[in-house]
Amino acid sequence: MRCWIGSVAVIGPGLPGWAASEAVLAGGSPWTRTEVTLPPPALLPPTERRRTSPTVRLALAAAAEATAEEADRAALETVFASSNGDGVIVGSILDALHDPAGVTVSPTQFHNSVHNAPAGYWHIGVSSTAPSVSLGGYDGSFAAGLLTAVTTVAVRGRAVLLCAYDVPMSSPLAAVRPTGAAFAAAFVLRPEPGSVSGSSLRAALELRYRAVPAPEAPPTDALDALAVENPAARALPLLRALAARRAAVLHVPLLEDAHLELRVAPC
Repeated sequence: MRCWIGSVAVIGPGLPGWAASEAVLAGGSPWTRTEVTLPPPALLPPTERRRTSPTVRLALAAAAEATAEEADRAALETVFASSNGDGVIVGSILDALHDPAGVTVSPTQFHNSVHNAPAGYWHIGVSSTAPSVSLGGYDGSFAAGLLTAVTTVAVRGRAVLLCAYDVPMSSPLAAVRPTGAAFAAAFVLRPEPGSVSGSSLRAALELRYRAVPAPEAPPTDALDALAVENPAARALPLLRALAARRAAVLHVPLLEDAHLELRVAPC
């Protein structure tokens, strides 16, 4: 399957947005690990904004950056991919259920705990009724989201916003599901390049499903190491190829016995 990659976003440690991170990802500037800061979701009305969790704010910040130049955000179909979902909220609910005193779970916590909460907030914020998919696939969540998004572009001939995001779990879940610092990436995928300006088009992307394990690729630098800390950060090899404007053949793990082969050709 083939599509075109338009605008891109990234938020992670030492990667505070695409414009500020492009030179780092391209290898032209050193990467320094810093704390991830999450802006309030300006797209939401104040009441909804107050209810958002850090996970929701992370996803919405990436989605907002990737679509900043879109004339009609509401027209975009969306795919939101996350391995952990809102693990902090889920952990707090489990703590409440486990408390002998019978601590009450707030309605806000409950509605933030569902896997499609970030997608719901996004579609509220941009007044969209376009189709949306929220999915998880353990360490292959980014690959699963990318496969779903590219398939949607190919079959429906519509532009799709893909947003992959994950935050660390809280204790004690973190002990059995360790996750590095918060990370999110977002891409606008298009069925054809003719309707957008060259400045908004990054690359052509060809995707193939390969029913064999992904080739072993030991980390070669600190950013490669970051890519294995967080399931959403599996997007980093693609982000680095896009930032460098270089052709690349990438192998993104999907399952233990399958992966996606990506062929990236810069525009």
